[in-house]
Amino acid sequence: MKAVIQRVAKAGVRVNQETVGEIKEGILAFIGVTHEDTEADVEYLANKIMNLRIFEDENEKMNLSLKDINGCLLSVSQFTLYGDTRKGRRPNFMGAARPEVAKNYYESFNKQVRQAGVTVETGVFGAMMEVDSINDGPVTLIIDSKEK
Repeated sequence: MKAVIQRVAKAGVRVNQETVGEIKEGILAFIGVTHEDTEADVEYLANKIMNLRIFEDENEKMNLSLKDINGCLLSVSQFTLYGDTRKGRRPNFMGAARPEVAKNYYESFNKQVRQAGVTVETGVFGAMMEVDSINDGPVTLIIDSKEK
């Protein structure tokens, strides 16, 4: 699994002009699933995102995690994270898992984060979405469960 995460002051996602998820302080995470992913990848990514120390403490050092600040997660499915742009001018998305497989792992990821006590808002899997965010920092990181 792969994630692009951003520390945000607030973020929201709309489908057909209707807000389906929004958060205040926390992390906006774009989540992609590939063919080789397992529940171990889900667990790794969920734990990494919840516990990654990217929020500032009283000394303005990045020492606090999403859980430490009682922040929220806005989780958005994003198969294009597995787009291969090495050849030609059109990305190849063969690296992305099939929708029915990806949806199960994406939902499992959200469930694990919720079970750890973090508030999770989501987009709609497979839908055309509009995502708004106010980045805080900005802080943007890429996490790949295969690069542990």
